Amino acid sequence: MKRCSRCERMLSWEAFAKNRASRDGYQVYCRECSAAYHQQRQVARGKNVRPRVKAPEGHKFCRTCGTIKPHSEWSRNRRASDGFATLCKSCKAAKGRARHLQRSYALTEADRDSLVESQMGLCVICLSAPAVHVDHCHQTGRVRGVLCFNCNSAIGKLGDDPDTVRRAAAYLEGNSWKPTLVAPGVYQLPS
Repeated sequence: MKRCSRCERMLSWEAFAKNRASRDGYQVYCRECSAAYHQQRQVARGKNVRPRVKAPEGHKFCRTCGTIKPHSEWSRNRRASDGFATLCKSCKAAKGRARHLQRSYALTEADRDSLVESQMGLCVICLSAPAVHVDHCHQTGRVRGVLCFNCNSAIGKLGDDPDTVRRAAAYLEGNSWKPTLVAPGVYQLPS
């Protein structure tokens, strides 16, 4: 047990943060008093201090979405004081998607959404699946549009080569391997 010199309560050792410079190895103020003292100092300096939001046991408040969520909705962070990340998993995923769009394609989510809207929400190749994957030229980096997963991966597997895509289309139409009927009983073989 140790006495906090600010609130003058006797608390267990877990209520104090460690401090190697101190004689007993712990801070003089308990964690609660240290947090309150830090906030007072920040306000005195004119800094913006976010109000502390109380959450029930086993829950944490996410400042990004403004909701209190259980610990199962948070990623672990050993360096944080409570052992959890500063963003909940859903906010972290949304932020990661936005950063990926910006870093890879120099697009914002609004830019991508306007592209999808201009395509009426559908993939421009198959015209049936929803458009969700950004397609770009691998040589120039220019964004071509938003496609469905299957069409985007098919173009990538065909090497982004228009000639290969034309040969694949000719193959599917039967022009590249079927003999064509020129006259009754006369077939022309493909070259």
